[in-house]
Amino acid sequence: MAKKDGTHGKDRAGSPPSLREVLRVPPGRVDLAAVDPSSTPGGPSRKADAVADTAAKTAGALASLQERLYAASTAGDRRRLLLVLQGMDTSGKGGTVKHVIGLFNPSGCRIQAFKAPTPEERGHPFLWRVERALPRPGEIGIFDRSHYEDVLIARVRELVPRRELNGRYDEINRFEEALAEDGVTVVKVFLHISYEEQRARLLARLDNPSKHWKFNAGDIEERALWPAYQRAYELALERCSTDAAPWYAVPADRKWYRNWAVGKLLLEHLEDIGPRYPGADFDVDECRARLLAT
Repeated sequence: MAKKDGTHGKDRAGSPPSLREVLRVPPGRVDLAAVDPSSTPGGPSRKADAVADTAAKTAGALASLQERLYAASTAGDRRRLLLVLQGMDTSGKGGTVKHVIGLFNPSGCRIQAFKAPTPEERGHPFLWRVERALPRPGEIGIFDRSHYEDVLIARVRELVPRRELNGRYDEINRFEEALAEDGVTVVKVFLHISYEEQRARLLARLDNPSKHWKFNAGDIEERALWPAYQRAYELALERCSTDAAPWYAVPADRKWYRNWAVGKLLLEHLEDIGPRYPGADFDVDECRARLLAT
């Protein structure tokens, strides 16, 4: 995870590290104040370069890997990918879905935006609604907010007893480990925005009548709880960044870097999955001969 100066190390071979290595939340205490939300760790320093890199190197590769992932599932491959997006209001969860997931075929994606629990959902364990929204084999799932709301807003607003809240971290870790064992690659991204940038984005919504529908007066009240939310995020990153499902902290003040970084993270994970088209379960030459005879 890059520090305030945007620096990061190299791997043991001396070559530049992958973006996963650069942005992964390290073990131990997390200090979000040490991470510059306007930095561009591991990436281009200019918007034009980031857009060009995505078009030239990322977009086509993501589409190809997604098709192979889906094709492999038709032959029984259970692997799939789940992108979890978390961040303060205006950090760009919806924008990331629009710009990055737009690079995929939507028919192979399952997008879920988690809002406040419904009365039915409150009658079940907190992971119940999450389990119902998981991607199926071959799919790419996207959570706009997620089960982490139950250790974030629940902590800040004191919605559940602290003892129960503390137990949820371990429950989440067991849940995500089980997902990994079942073939789900979990990519958890914290979109790290600054207090000042959030104000600017909220003001932009107020200044544009076409954006008023996106503004919630309650966001002003939530800003008063900024320190509490930052600590709640630090605890979630500390307690739930595991080998099975690590957290990645993406500086999000620059929208173009945010989009570039999330796209690159997805590309690196899909390349690791390495899906392949399944072989034919029929006689190709025989079918060709029959077709030519028609």
